[in-house]
Amino acid sequence: MRKSRSLQSSPAQLARGALYLLTLLFLAGFFVPRYRGIESMLDLLLGAVTSLPDFVRGLVEYFRNMPGEQFWPSAVLGAGVGVVTTLFAALYHRNSGIASRPAAWRVVLIGIAGTLAGAASAQVLNVPLQHCTYAPDIDRTQFRLGLAVTAVSALLALAPLWALLRRVHSPRLRDRTGKFANTPLAYAFLLPTLLVLTLFLYYPTVSVMLTSLRRKIFPLPQERAVCLENYVSLASDTIYRNSLGTTLLITALIVLLSLSLSLAIATLASQKIRYAGLYRTLLIWPYAISPVVTGIIFLSMFRESGAGLINWALRSTLGTAPGWLTDQTLAPWVIVAAAAWNIIGFNILFYIAGLQNVPQDLLEAASLDGANRVQRFVRITFPLLSPFTFFLLVTNVTYSFYGIYGTVEALTPNGGPPLGPGGIDGGATNVLIFKLYTDAFSSGAPAGLAGAQAVLLFLMVAGLTVVQFRFIERRVTYEA
Repeated sequence: MRKSRSLQSSPAQLARGALYLLTLLFLAGFFVPRYRGIESMLDLLLGAVTSLPDFVRGLVEYFRNMPGEQFWPSAVLGAGVGVVTTLFAALYHRNSGIASRPAAWRVVLIGIAGTLAGAASAQVLNVPLQHCTYAPDIDRTQFRLGLAVTAVSALLALAPLWALLRRVHSPRLRDRTGKFANTPLAYAFLLPTLLVLTLFLYYPTVSVMLTSLRRKIFPLPQERAVCLENYVSLASDTIYRNSLGTTLLITALIVLLSLSLSLAIATLASQKIRYAGLYRTLLIWPYAISPVVTGIIFLSMFRESGAGLINWALRSTLGTAPGWLTDQTLAPWVIVAAAAWNIIGFNILFYIAGLQNVPQDLLEAASLDGANRVQRFVRITFPLLSPFTFFLLVTNVTYSFYGIYGTVEALTPNGGPPLGPGGIDGGATNVLIFKLYTDAFSSGAPAGLAGAQAVLLFLMVAGLTVVQFRFIERRVTYEA
């Protein structure tokens, strides 16, 4: 009996062994040709680890030699932010029922912890700045920006402190699910992801931030620290301000156009008709096209002087041929149409999935109560689609800020029709991501300005995302 059972299981064991062997061969075929890159990455990690003691010694030496008039303002401001916000968080937890009324000694300890954490965390962003915003000869604008940076830096350590405070005051969970919960093996599984994020996200982010604080002296290779001058110069740059306005306008138009059209098309495509799967596939495939190819497709349509398909049709029928890509008013609309067409397939995919999950019994009950098709859609279907709409709103805003560079480059390589005499005010389609890329890779442009633009663009998108989660998600209906 045992012999027959082993004979029966041997083919499965052979198949499993062959699968393991194929997996190993695949991994070897992937990593072996790239051993030089892996070796460079390991050298980078080893260099970062070995340079850590030197970094700590340099940090201690920095604070030892730093003038007190530059250190104490940041420490006092960070301590003030720390004690106020921490006591406010403790009071919020008490009033929300998470914690009982704390004793006086506990309030004192919480205040001391918040004060120390705020004062220490305030130095995190001031060290790269070398506390330059508190120098005696700094101008008023950079000093005010330095105060804001210090307040934000103080919050970096306070957020984990608030989370710890909430965890202490929250009722403990008795039943913890998960095979690796509270075990070192769980952190071991997270280590590869943390390494990848550190190498390709956190390290480049820190490098860009440090670059934004410096300015290259052309044509010499040296660089010099300029504190927050790059940010101040961007605030007074007319081209950058116009680029910001253009970006916000184009983003709003792309989001409105893509979401409204995709919902309408998804509603039609979700009907029970023959070959519905084929129609849905054809509707979704534009999302697989890159923004550059999308720009080329729309360039063939909106090319001027009768060479484009749209102008050929308009000239043949109406006798007119608008300058789609040279007119200051029309060029942004071409970018909006191309970008919305590129992302609309992604939106349709999610909306169709949402429409298939709408309970049919609710629609039938509303129909029996006398509600017409429009009323059923407005009162039942659309509210139940709010989770999908909210998700698509966040992704479409991010795409409109970051993902349309290829489309703008293909349709309007110079940033669109010039604004002002000689383009002194920029271009009509010179969005922030296009200006950032142009300034970063054009000859003679200071790299620090491009770094400052990258930081500001990231802060704008992050701020808009936080606002959407803070105010719009409240109206999202997750249950039928």
